Amino acid sequence: MATPFNPDKQHTIGKPVTISGTGLHSGILADLTLQPANPGFGLLFKRTDLPGQPVIKADCDLVTDTSRGTTLESNGAKISTVEHVLAALVGMGIDNCLLKVNGPEIPIIDGSSAAFVELIEKAGIQEQDAAKTWYSIDENIFHYDDGKRVEMVAMPAMEYQITTLIDFNSPVLGTQHAGLKKITDFKTEVSSCRTFCFLHELEMLLDNNLIKGGDINNAIVIVDKTIDDNELSRLKKIFKKKKIEVKSEGYLNNLDLRFPNEPARHKLLDVVGDLALVGYPIKARIIANRPGHSSNVAFAKKIKQYIKKNKHTKDVPYYDPTAVPVMDQQCIERTLPHRYPFALVDKVIELSETHIVGVKNVTFNEWFFQGHFPGNPVMPGVIQIEALAQCGGILAINLSEKGNYDTYFLKIDNCKFKQMVRPGDTLLLKMELKSSIRRGIAEMHGTIYVGGKLCTEAVLTAQIVKR
Repeated sequence: MATPFNPDKQHTIGKPVTISGTGLHSGILADLTLQPANPGFGLLFKRTDLPGQPVIKADCDLVTDTSRGTTLESNGAKISTVEHVLAALVGMGIDNCLLKVNGPEIPIIDGSSAAFVELIEKAGIQEQDAAKTWYSIDENIFHYDDGKRVEMVAMPAMEYQITTLIDFNSPVLGTQHAGLKKITDFKTEVSSCRTFCFLHELEMLLDNNLIKGGDINNAIVIVDKTIDDNELSRLKKIFKKKKIEVKSEGYLNNLDLRFPNEPARHKLLDVVGDLALVGYPIKARIIANRPGHSSNVAFAKKIKQYIKKNKHTKDVPYYDPTAVPVMDQQCIERTLPHRYPFALVDKVIELSETHIVGVKNVTFNEWFFQGHFPGNPVMPGVIQIEALAQCGGILAINLSEKGNYDTYFLKIDNCKFKQMVRPGDTLLLKMELKSSIRRGIAEMHGTIYVGGKLCTEAVLTAQIVKR
């Protein structure tokens, strides 16, 4: 029986898998290999055909071209048409993956994400022992492009939802919209929808040699003008087909639509792929009117900027001094061996299987202020870390089997002190397990907040020992 997909855990693929194909614009045959990656790795491309095999992060700040697809560049290395494979990874819930490609462009395959979804399913989806942090959009974020009549907005929502609307003043295409209420529906509702263009755009691309890898079966071509036999003959030669025709619906060739609104659904697919470049999993309702790669990337940058600006506020624990604590001082004393003057957790206000939040009220009467420093009292950083350690000890012992246990910290990594702690401050001590406790070893990420601001952070590793 398959394990239910847990959206609050990070995921990678189960094994390396490869697909080959031609780039739409370059016409170059390339192999794309998806490889599993560790928690926190993210989505990275590796150009294996270039000296040193440079890595390019899936990051909106690295986008250098959006003319007919999305191109990333880092340290002189480029990778083009990344949106369809990124959409597949996001749509299938993959957080960590290395994408190795031996060419300048991701294969276009059939112009959709379907082949990449099948590739991910072939590899298998592997749940990882690491929490997935979702970033909620708590206020509306807008993007406008008056010249292109583009309007995009991200609104607060409990899930990642997307609606796209397209209107190109085409009697053939008309006005279309598509919606995705749950990202988990991506495979069935969106992944198979192919790219599209108007015939006049196709002619321009062909005249400028920008569609070398095109095939009649990987794009929906909308005939937006009168087309004669000479033009049909030209297209027949270009696409190496015996027969080219205009269907009654106004679409070129023998291609059958997979959905009546397939163009609008493909625009939604592109939005998913381009917004993957935000670099953070988001919970928001996205409404995109006439989206395109350029606008999608500009919108992604605004969302990324918002998250970076407000990221710390999401992590700040809520504290109500009047609320009944989860553990009071007497309960803490029954758990930890520490006593005055080295009992540094006054109460616990949150406690789960993966995290704990404790409170330490700092007063002028603290013993260490006598010497640190006379006339300029500052709480020592080592005492702050000890307070975090004690809080983490409560979490670790709470998760252990019944009995008397002590925690001994083995190492401290990436410790940073961002602001001073003084008398009168209230410390919110937050400890989060980075992975499950194994063989009595617990690794935790610790943060201290004062007045809603991050004060101290570190990664602490402890050993749980029975007395």
